[in-house]
Amino acid sequence: MKNPNRKTVTKLTDLPNIGKAIAGDLRLIGIQKPQDLIGKNAYKLHSELCGVTGEKHDPCVIDVFLAVIDFMEGGDPVPWWKFTTERKKYISRNHKE
Repeated sequence: MKNPNRKTVTKLTDLPNIGKAIAGDLRLIGIQKPQDLIGKNAYKLHSELCGVTGEKHDPCVIDVFLAVIDFMEGGDPVPWWKFTTERKKYISRNHKE
């Protein structure tokens, strides 16, 4: 796993858990640089991505978004699947996916 310094990352692909495909998805929804993720809501980003592409993206994409938002807001770089339980609890509480 990449262990970048959040203050110096300039490209989305410099972030942990982000490759070319997810970086492209983020650009589709207006996230152009890592700092754009600060203060964002991963569930809303996922919904926007589904709307822009006209596809239902895998819920695991939410986990990736949760991980990179957490990282940019001061968390440690961790694998995206560490956020799966959090996503599932959120979705069960809010009855939406």
